Amino acid sequence: MEKVNLAQKFSYFDEYWSPRIAGELNDAYVKLVKLKGEFVWHHHEAEDELFWVVKGRLLLKFRDRDVWLEEGELLIIPKGVEHLPVAEEEVHVVLIEPKTTVNTGNIQNERTVGEQWI
Repeated sequence: MEKVNLAQKFSYFDEYWSPRIAGELNDAYVKLVKLKGEFVWHHHEAEDELFWVVKGRLLLKFRDRDVWLEEGELLIIPKGVEHLPVAEEEVHVVLIEPKTTVNTGNIQNERTVGEQWI
């Protein structure tokens, strides 16, 4: 049991859209990810996904609406809901999601990454 300094952990990597595992919570990972630009439309068949913005501002697009997340805000996206994260500037996000969650959900492409610990 050790505390995690988010600013310090975020300083250890520069890659965008490549989540790093900072810890485990039951059957979930706590991941840190830097975002910039537009990701891909995707959904997760079996997992809910929590986006918690700790630095910057994130736009989450859905087929029926857009949601802006400011620093300190979070949103839980239910399984099966298609979404597109967009970051106009660099954004630091904490993700809490089941260990089985693939970052690109139902899409496999060059942005699909495996487990990476920090």
